[in-house]
Amino acid sequence: MSDVGSLLSGAVGPEHVLTATAALADYGHDEALGVVPGEPAFVVRPGGTAEVAAVLRIAGQHRLAVTARGGGTGLAGAAKPSPGGLVISFERMNQVLEIDTANNVAVVQPGVTLAALDDAAATRHLVYPVFPGEMSASLGGTIATNAGGMRAVKYGVTRRHVLGLEAVLPSGEVIRTGGKYVKVSSGYDLTQLIIGSEGTLALVTEATLRLYPRLPCQATLLAPFGSLEEVTAAVPRIVASGVEPLMLEYVDMLTMAAITQSEDIDLGIPASVRETALAYLVVVQEGRDSGRLDADVAELATLLSEAGAVDVYVLPATAAHRLIQARERAFWTAKQAGADDIVDAVVPRAAMAAFLGEVATIATRRGRLVLGTGHAGDGNVHLALFEPDAAARGQLMREILAAARASGGAVSGEHGIGTAKVSYFLDLADPVAVSLMRRIKNAFDPEGLLNPGVILG
Repeated sequence: MSDVGSLLSGAVGPEHVLTATAALADYGHDEALGVVPGEPAFVVRPGGTAEVAAVLRIAGQHRLAVTARGGGTGLAGAAKPSPGGLVISFERMNQVLEIDTANNVAVVQPGVTLAALDDAAATRHLVYPVFPGEMSASLGGTIATNAGGMRAVKYGVTRRHVLGLEAVLPSGEVIRTGGKYVKVSSGYDLTQLIIGSEGTLALVTEATLRLYPRLPCQATLLAPFGSLEEVTAAVPRIVASGVEPLMLEYVDMLTMAAITQSEDIDLGIPASVRETALAYLVVVQEGRDSGRLDADVAELATLLSEAGAVDVYVLPATAAHRLIQARERAFWTAKQAGADDIVDAVVPRAAMAAFLGEVATIATRRGRLVLGTGHAGDGNVHLALFEPDAAARGQLMREILAAARASGGAVSGEHGIGTAKVSYFLDLADPVAVSLMRRIKNAFDPEGLLNPGVILG
């Protein structure tokens, strides 16, 4: 291993190779709950594509498992390294290389954070619309997990916005896929294959991303409902109206109470309404000018009222901003409240009410608390599980994810599989599809060195 350390030092510089136990500790985990950290032998911090390629060639020669790491904000354990393996941290590759206003694209390195890209795009009145709730997340990590977030109802998930990639294969070979063009019909789409692969096929070293005009006007509506069924019935009507909300979020009454209390937010909702509301719909609308925005808000308010909302509130800007921030931090609120795990499942949006009803039945039968929020516009449900016993929690998780599959959904809508959800994915996925995924993995990584254990076990 000392020989490997010397080779790695030669590739990236000795100051960018970490081996001390204390220095390695922060690189052994992401934010997934219940995942035991891994203990890598080395952490390397390359400064460019050539150095990434050199490190992968060394890893291949010495059969070292390799785990890519961005901001470490993932929620599925995909950044957990193999014992004795190698972590490649992209923290030094953190430059926005170009904001191209003629083509409305950004070219970035994988260690760029969403916050840094947002700042750079804002100077040109543009926006990269993927906001998964943690702006310290890296672009490389969000590409690896095909991140979504609350704005996906309007803009879609990461796949829609990545036009091209530079990536390094396990062999050390460098490939380029796609480019600044917006359509292509030339062979297999390797860009889309790498997106969402969680570091198991290739390591992204550069990405070309689609940007959009940054609309200046925004309004937030909050609609309490007396039942979850009314919330989910309202969603298709809003989507079909053509208004195109920026966000369309479901929050159950307990979660709403928790996030507003933890952030000390007064939404101005009368106590009589809070006592009757079992669920809330948060709708954010953006527009090019205040006149168009006002017309859209009025239409949304009418739609919500007709769908059975107890009332409709247009929140003041400050309260709206704080509520959205609190909703984005729902994971941290659940973690602080003692949640033992987080379920990220996706179902057809018309099936959300039935699925959440089944979740409530499962939780009641097991005598456990399960709280939820979700991207109502795209059927992505986030549930906080309170079950300290690991075996019982695994059974609870399995029942919930099986219910999602039975509803026509999947075991993850945006967090990915990682190491935390592998057993559920393999149990519930189509075995023919899994077999094909294994053959694709073997074509890219025949030695199985990139993120072993992730997605496919």
